[in-house]
Amino acid sequence: MKYAFAHRNIARRAAGFSLLEMLAVIVLIGIVAGIVVNQVGTNVDKGKWNAGKSQVSKLAMQVESYALDNGSPPAKLEDLVTKPSGAAGWKSPYAKESDLKDPFGHQFSYKAPGEHGDFDIVFLGKDGKAGGENYNADHGNWQ
Repeated sequence: MKYAFAHRNIARRAAGFSLLEMLAVIVLIGIVAGIVVNQVGTNVDKGKWNAGKSQVSKLAMQVESYALDNGSPPAKLEDLVTKPSGAAGWKSPYAKESDLKDPFGHQFSYKAPGEHGDFDIVFLGKDGKAGGENYNADHGNWQ
């Protein structure tokens, strides 16, 4: 009799996990997944913000190239892509249409003449609005 009882307990344990054990594992997986998704999202924003800063430098070089050929910076950034009327020295597209948008999909702010030089290009950050902190902070070509 003792043997039959012991055999039944072993069979019961080998049958699988209880509902409570499975729920605990699912909750733990959910917590870990939430932490991972949050970290990945933060890293994506950081990468886009740093790419936006680099893109400002690239655009500034393209504007300077335009200015060398035409005597002054373009009136608007779109003039880097399409030849404006009266730009006799315009040689070829200085930028692609996609260069005129930041990694978050917003237009760069452009002003010529600028407050900090011949022209100002400003990356407005993740929110696309002036001002802000962290990934919403602005970055200009003079910085």
